[in-house]
Amino acid sequence: MKKLNFLKKLKQKGVIELVESSEEMKSSYLIKADNCLKSAKILFSSQLYENSTSEAYYCMYNSLLSLLFKIGIKSESHSSSIILFDKLFDDKEMVKIISLAKEERIDKQYYVETQQIVKVTKESCNEMILKAEDFLVKMKLLISEVSNEKINSARDSFKKLLE
Repeated sequence: MKKLNFLKKLKQKGVIELVESSEEMKSSYLIKADNCLKSAKILFSSQLYENSTSEAYYCMYNSLLSLLFKIGIKSESHSSSIILFDKLFDDKEMVKIISLAKEERIDKQYYVETQQIVKVTKESCNEMILKAEDFLVKMKLLISEVSNEKINSARDSFKKLLE
């Protein structure tokens, strides 16, 4: 119920809303996702693990936005995008992966680490990149399989959730 109230408030503020389904926006966000993954790998190879972690997360997040635009949902909030994905697609595994990635990105982006945990950061960053690759592949498959029937069903579910 708490999540639904959160979504309803964001809808009132125009942060989330139904829009026209857009193949152009879908494709643009998939390109962004691919570029974020490339950036994550480049940053990792340069030992910039915190920045690499952020880019790996943004790979996942942009692929999620791509799915939402395929359906015709605009979401300007990371949390609401993840909640909507959970409510409309009910893929607990992928929701868990992107939720943990979001937490990791926040941790790495906003908090400073000491030299003692750089090794752990390297390992967790590498794991994050692997998860981002897997997430992106699964999201591309999901997007390619979304039928007009599923789009209409998701849009109807969106409306019902936020009544």
